[in-house]
Amino acid sequence: MKAELTWQEAKAHTQAMELEITALIPKDAAVSIDQKMKGVLLSCNKTQHNWNGSTTVMVADGTKIEPIVKAIKAHYRANGLNVSVDRNVNENYRIQIDPPAPGESYIVSEGLSPNEIRIASGSECFTLPEGIYPGGDF
Repeated sequence: MKAELTWQEAKAHTQAMELEITALIPKDAAVSIDQKMKGVLLSCNKTQHNWNGSTTVMVADGTKIEPIVKAIKAHYRANGLNVSVDRNVNENYRIQIDPPAPGESYIVSEGLSPNEIRIASGSECFTLPEGIYPGGDF
C-alpha cells in the first residue's frame, strides 16, 4: 500500500485496468463498452478504503462468452498475476484477477443480461484525507 495514493489515482488506475481487460475482447465481438464514471468506496480495514466500479461490454448476438473469459484468464496468468476461477450464481464461468496490491481485484464474467461481459473492479487500498466522508459516489 502506498500511503500517498489518492482515491483519484486509485480510481484512474482501476478504470485503466478495466479498459485493458476490455481490449482483450475480440474487436469483431464487442458492440459497445459502458464504463461507469462513478463508483463507490468500500472499506479495506479500519483506516483504508478502495474504489469499486465496473465496465460492461455488450457483444454481438451468438458470441460465446466463456472462451473470451478463458482467454483473458490465460493472458493474465501468463503475465504472472493470480487468477482464480469459479462459476457465478447463474453458473456462468467467472474469473477473479488479483494483482499484488492489497485490495485490488477484477472480476470478469458473463453479465446478468444476454450478450454482456461484466468487469467489476476494486482498486488498491488507500487512506482518505481527513474530513472526507466515504459515502456517496466517487
